[in-house]
Amino acid sequence: MWKMKVAALLAFLSLIPACGQTTSDRAISGAGIGAGTGAVGSAVLGGDPVTGAVVGGAIGAAGGALTDKDDIDLGKPIWRR
Repeated sequence: MWKMKVAALLAFLSLIPACGQTTSDRAISGAGIGAGTGAVGSAVLGGDPVTGAVVGGAIGAAGGALTDKDDIDLGKPIWRR
C-alpha cells in the first residue's frame, strides 16, 4: 500500500511545472526534476531507475516547456542567480 502512495506522490511532483522565466529554463529544470522523480519512483517500485529517469525527464521537460511564465513563477532558476 505504501508503494501506491509513494507512486502517487511522485507522479504529482513530476507534474509541477519547473521554475524559470524562459521556455528553455522551464524545460531544463523540468527535465531535471522529472529525471530525479522518475529514477527514485522507479527504484522504489522495483523498476529500472535509468528507464524511470529517462521517462521522467522527458515528461518533466515537456511539462516545463508547455507552461509559460504566467502559469506559475517560482523565480529565477538556480543557475541564473
